[in-house]
Parts: sequence; C-alpha cells; structure tokens
Amino acid sequence: MNRLTFSLLKSLLVATLAVCGSASAADVPRVANKADPAKGGTLYDSGDAARGLPACMSCHGAAGNSTMVANPKLSNQIEAYTYKQLVDFTTPQRQQPVMTTYAKMLSDDEKRHIAAYLAVQKAKPGAAKNKDTVELGRKIYRGGIAEKGVAACASCHGANAGGIPAQYPRLSGQHQDYTYAQLDAFKTGTRKNSVQMTTLAQRMSPEEMKAVSDYIAGLK
Repeated sequence: MNRLTFSLLKSLLVATLAVCGSASAADVPRVANKADPAKGGTLYDSGDAARGLPACMSCHGAAGNSTMVANPKLSNQIEAYTYKQLVDFTTPQRQQPVMTTYAKMLSDDEKRHIAAYLAVQKAKPGAAKNKDTVELGRKIYRGGIAEKGVAACASCHGANAGGIPAQYPRLSGQHQDYTYAQLDAFKTGTRKNSVQMTTLAQRMSPEEMKAVSDYIAGLK
C-alpha cells in the first residue's frame, strides 16, 4: 500500500467516525419498556395522589371485578385491548368524561402496566338474568341475524366470548348494562373507535342488543 492510498483511507475512517459520533439520541429508536404487572397493580389499587389520579379499583373493583353495573369488569381482559382503549380515551374516537380525564394523566408506559396487570387477574363469572330473552340472545351471539346482515358475535369474540388477542375483547361475564350501553354508544355514534361495531350495532334493535348483552353475561 503506497503512502497516498494509506492517507486517503485514514481520512475516510476519520470522517466516518465523526458522522457516527454526531448521531443524536433522537436518531436511536426507542425500545418500549416491558409492561410490568406489579407497577400496574400499584397504580390500579392506589392511584397516584400527587397527581390527583384516583385508584382504578374505586370504580372497577378489586382485581378488575367491578360490582357496579355501569362500570365494566376488566379482569382477565386481553392486554392489548385494554391498552388500546386507554389510548383511545385520549382521542376524539372515544370520549368519556371520567376515563378521558384519567387516561390523559397516564403515561404510555403506565397504560401498558395497568393493562398487563388486569390481563392476569382472575375474572368472577356473571349470569344471564332474563329467561324470556336468553334464547334470542343465544341465537344472535351464535348465529347472528342473517336478514339484517348482522354477523355472529362468536365469529369475532369466540365461542365462549373469550376474545381474540390484540383484535377483539373478552366479553364473557360482562355486566349486561355495560355491554348494552356500549352497543348503544356504537349505534348512536357517541363511541366511534370501531367501524365494524358501529355498522353491526346500527342494524340491531334495542331489544336485540339487550338480549345478546344478557346472554353474554352468562358466558364463561
């Protein structure tokens, strides 16, 4: 190797190192922190008084087993779904006065921690209450309403309403009142974060929505 070639290679190496060394932290992709159920459990059970963030359990019950029919049971819910809803509450697609306020107070990592905690909590079963409509609810859940173009709920949420990870939520054992309220919200457009559910709910009557909501409450 002659002196000129060596000099050129040395100059190229120095220039390369200078470019690499000048890369800012912003150029390095952020690795998402792994969700920590323990941290999620602390937030869920105790909140954060310093920020005015209340404990989630005050509305959703111990371990996500809500006893208030207007507030959903969250125990054993699919982690990715819970996280997505917490994010959606901060957007125009799903506005709810209480949840929107608190979701905006949570960091992205905190949302993930809470979702991870709830995913591993044991769910308490529910029960259907209206024996006069449970058969209608079963038919809708299992077979849909063909003449209205309503697909079977089971086709997306599973035979026993266990959901499909990262796509469709677990519904089994959910409060009748809450499930009906969400179907109605999709129907009226006050909840807008699922085009598919909006389309299906708009094709259903209130009686059909109530029947399938009651049937879902008894699934395990």
